[in-house]
Amino acid sequence: MLENVNLKLKLSKAEFKRVLPSLQHRLYDLEKACWDHGIASIVVFEGWDAAGKGSSISTLTQRLDPRGFKLYSIHEPRTSERNKPWLWRFWLKVPNRGEMVLFDHSWYHRVLDERVIGGLRRKTWRPAYKDISEFERMLADDGTVILKFWFPITAKQQAKRFRAIGKNPLESWRVTAEDWRRHALYDKFLTAAEEMLELTEGEFAPWTIIEASSRW
Repeated sequence: MLENVNLKLKLSKAEFKRVLPSLQHRLYDLEKACWDHGIASIVVFEGWDAAGKGSSISTLTQRLDPRGFKLYSIHEPRTSERNKPWLWRFWLKVPNRGEMVLFDHSWYHRVLDERVIGGLRRKTWRPAYKDISEFERMLADDGTVILKFWFPITAKQQAKRFRAIGKNPLESWRVTAEDWRRHALYDKFLTAAEEMLELTEGEFAPWTIIEASSRW
C-alpha cells in the first residue's frame, strides 16, 4: 500500500490558508450535526514521528466546540493496565452518543511500537489484528463512525525534521532519544506498518493515507 503513495505531492501555504476556514466551518457543522443526531465518531491519527499528526489535530480542533470532543494521546500502558485485557483502556475512552473522540496514537500501538521496540512476542502481537478488527467492527455496528489517518514520510525527511525541531529551544523537548531509536528502526516500522494497514483496512473503518512530506 505505502509503496504507491506519492510523497512528492505538495500544497502551497497560500492555498492552505485559502481553503482552511471553509473546511474548519464545515467540520464544526458536522460536529454539531453528529451531536444533534447522537452519532458518535472516532478519529485515529497514526504515522511516523514528526509527520505532522499533532499539528493536524491542533488545526482540526481550533474551531470545534470543546464540549463536543475529547482528545487522547496514547503512550505505553501502565502497570495496572497490563494486568487487564489489552483493549480495556481503549474501551474506557470510546465516545458517548454524539461525541467525537480523537486519538493521537491508539490501539495500533500494540502492532507497531510494542511489536518493533517493546519486545512483544509474535504470539501476542499477531492475534492483536483480529482483536482490533473485532473491536472496530463492534463499535461500527453500534453506529460509531471510525476514521483512521496514516501520515507517511521518508526516513530522510523524518531525520531532517528531528534536527530542525532540536535546534528550536522552545520545541527541542519534543525529540527524545527514544524518537531517534525509532528512527534507526525505520525499516522495521515500515514493514510493520504495511502489514497493519493491510490487515486492518475495512469498509467500516477505512484507512486514509495523508501524504505528509508537504507540511501544508
